[in-house]
Amino acid sequence: QMQFVESGGGLVQLGGSLRLSCVGSGSGFSTYTMGWFRQAPGERRDVVAQINSAGTTHYVGSVKGRFTISRDNAKNMVYLQMDNLKPEDTAVYYCNLPTEPRRSWGQGTQVTVSS
Repeated sequence: QMQFVESGGGLVQLGGSLRLSCVGSGSGFSTYTMGWFRQAPGERRDVVAQINSAGTTHYVGSVKGRFTISRDNAKNMVYLQMDNLKPEDTAVYYCNLPTEPRRSWGQGTQVTVSS
């Protein structure tokens, strides 16, 4: 079963940028629609961006124009370029399929934006 490992998080100041990476193990990655999720303390885990196998993307309103999702199927990778970061973007970020049945969750990567 495919598993995901996220990386690239860190501490940045208001207005800064980060690029998150997610690598999937197993076969069939290129056929999956992939999503980036985030979960802030006390909040539920929600998808913020997704990309299908053809490269069509979708974003929630709060990140549209600031975040860019992309993928490299040859490497089983999906990325999230985050620009103009705000304190409300602080969360643990995960990648997974945006719809059920999802795969196992990775450990996520922490993003902290200071003001």
